Amino acid sequence: MNIFKILAATALLTIPVASMAQKGVEDGSKYGHGEDSVTCIMNLVQYGDQVKMKNYKDAYEPWKIVFEQCPLAKVGIYTDGLKIMKALIKSDKANQNTYYDFILKIYDQRAKYFGSNKKYPTSYLMGMKALDIVAFGPNDKATRAEVIGLLETALTGSPTTIQPAFLQTYMTQVASQYSNDETSAEAVVNAYVKCCEIMPKVEQAGGDKLKEAVATSKDNIEQIFAHSGAADCATLEKIFSPQLAANKSNEAWLKRINKLLGNGDCTDSDLFYATSEELHKIAPEASSARGLAKMYLKQNDIEKSISYYEEAIKLEEDGNLKGKYYYEMAFLLFSTNNLSAAKNATVNAIQLRGDWGAPYILLAKLYATGARNIGEKDYEKKAGYWAAVDKLVKAKSIDSSEAIQKEATDLIRQYSQYFPSKEDLFFEGIKDGASYHVGGFINENTTVRAKK
Repeated sequence: MNIFKILAATALLTIPVASMAQKGVEDGSKYGHGEDSVTCIMNLVQYGDQVKMKNYKDAYEPWKIVFEQCPLAKVGIYTDGLKIMKALIKSDKANQNTYYDFILKIYDQRAKYFGSNKKYPTSYLMGMKALDIVAFGPNDKATRAEVIGLLETALTGSPTTIQPAFLQTYMTQVASQYSNDETSAEAVVNAYVKCCEIMPKVEQAGGDKLKEAVATSKDNIEQIFAHSGAADCATLEKIFSPQLAANKSNEAWLKRINKLLGNGDCTDSDLFYATSEELHKIAPEASSARGLAKMYLKQNDIEKSISYYEEAIKLEEDGNLKGKYYYEMAFLLFSTNNLSAAKNATVNAIQLRGDWGAPYILLAKLYATGARNIGEKDYEKKAGYWAAVDKLVKAKSIDSSEAIQKEATDLIRQYSQYFPSKEDLFFEGIKDGASYHVGGFINENTTVRAKK
């Protein structure tokens, strides 16, 4: 028999006079005394049976008595209470506000009586309360401020009690404040930095079971910040430039700010160059090497810029970023008229990011630039434009972005004007539509096409 049913049966046999009754909420006991202890135990049993059957409507009234009269009875009255309220808030639209208010009271009362629990302390409970406010409460200025306050409390807890969802929701709410003109861009940046500082600790404390959740939240936080509109270069410079002098040997700070500037396309900023140099002295990384490549490019030292791009590519583990670095380096090699090396770098970018149209467009430009240096006859010198158009068609087929579609279309129109005429092809005995191998640095098979 359930222990509470046994207690209830026993209590019925030993009811003292009503004048001696005391509720648990009044004297700090689990069930109170006298009649009130009987009331508490009986209602515990009653609502518990209803919860097991998922009959939350009938569980509501007896649960409410237990919640109000014997809050120390057990932690389960709070977890059960949330089940009841969340079920009723969906099914009983007329009384949603009442159930929502109870959700808030449940968290506050549990924190009052059980907030010292190591696994689920007050900080954790305030974080969960914030999540439920977001799920069931209004979306307005006051609510956003309340949620952020609760989450700031949650984030002061031990990493073992901080959920990835706390960090993601915190970032979302601060970004939402900014979009509604309720806070500054600096507040959004600071929130992002705070999340970046805490997330690795949460991941380490949570072990393998949290890895996937942490990775998802990390990606979402990056996206929220990137699209917040607060991460402009001027704001980042204003916030972090004054902090540089005190953090020149702080590897974690340098990495964080360097990455932040790099992701925000602030690679032309003085702060990006400075953090790149300092970071590269301490712990060479792909991002710092790229920063130095950008810095030397700005100083028109192409040779040094290329050498740092090569180092960034060697150090980078992320395929997308490595592809981006190859692409940027290819442009530099193109500027020195080293078409063969530029082609190799561009092909590497394509192999790493096959769904990106920009490298194909760059490859087309390389082919068009070098076409006149291949072959002796006029049609041979124009064959490179066939290969160039092949790359532009490929770019359009894999990348639907407006910029790629427009540039590729414009270049196809431009390069097609350099195709040999039908008469020239006929004179050379070459058929329109035949396969043709372009030599030189292009070294590719293409299709013969006459100028229209």
